[in-house]
Amino acid sequence: MQTMIGVIGGSGVYQIDGLEDANWVTVNSPFGAPSDDILVGRLRGLPIAFLPRHGRGHIHTPSTVPYRANIDVLKRLGVTDVVAVSAVGSLRADYAPGDFVIVNQYIDRTFAREKSFFGPGCVAHVSLAHPTCPRLSAACAKAAELAGVKVHQGGTYLAMEGPQFSTLAESRLYRSWGCDVIGMTGMPEAKLAREAELCYASVAMVTDFDCWHEGHGAVDVSQVLQTLTANSSSAKSLISHLSGLLNTSRAPCPHGCDRALDNALMTAPDKRDPALLARLDAVAGRVL
Repeated sequence: MQTMIGVIGGSGVYQIDGLEDANWVTVNSPFGAPSDDILVGRLRGLPIAFLPRHGRGHIHTPSTVPYRANIDVLKRLGVTDVVAVSAVGSLRADYAPGDFVIVNQYIDRTFAREKSFFGPGCVAHVSLAHPTCPRLSAACAKAAELAGVKVHQGGTYLAMEGPQFSTLAESRLYRSWGCDVIGMTGMPEAKLAREAELCYASVAMVTDFDCWHEGHGAVDVSQVLQTLTANSSSAKSLISHLSGLLNTSRAPCPHGCDRALDNALMTAPDKRDPALLARLDAVAGRVL
């Protein structure tokens, strides 16, 4: 199997420069239209598919991002490894604006989003104890170091619904839970990538301290945008270095991300809904 990196660009990351044979392509999904067309090309010989999570021009809110369609179209293109880049606020004094965090855990506080490809007619339960891929995450951490970014390996991401930022009481609560960063797009994206049997790594770019920080003041968009500009160039450098760290020929994931559905399907074969199975042709075709 050939490695293909799927990059989901968050706020401030709407393009990847330097791709060979770059071309924007339209990919249809039975789960609706994705956020945008997908930029495909090659970087250091490795196939890359780039999808701006909010669409070019930032047209989707965190709640309206079509997460299922985005993961589905990446799987249809042959993506094996998803690197999700996102802007976050810091809940720790030592995670400063401009730092990158390689997320390895989540607390999901979102409530207005479709969170699974499966449902009545084909029920499945995947393991999410370790929601990101350790192999791919380690490669992202190394690529960040090569890009000259201060990177923290491991962190818990609090996923909030948004689009408003936290209240002070919420920010303090999330800190008491041991959360490290807060964002609005990490879930259900990581859950859906696991259902689609894709290795997934989360690169969280700290843009600000959340409002708990007494010396930082309330979060406002102007502060976020200033740091986003610097972070976006660092993120592109990370992706460039990452392409040189991953082998073109891909072995099975040592952590089983690409076999997440082996024991997940609950519905008896003769009871499965043919219409839902047709929609799952890319996501779960290996086991169906």
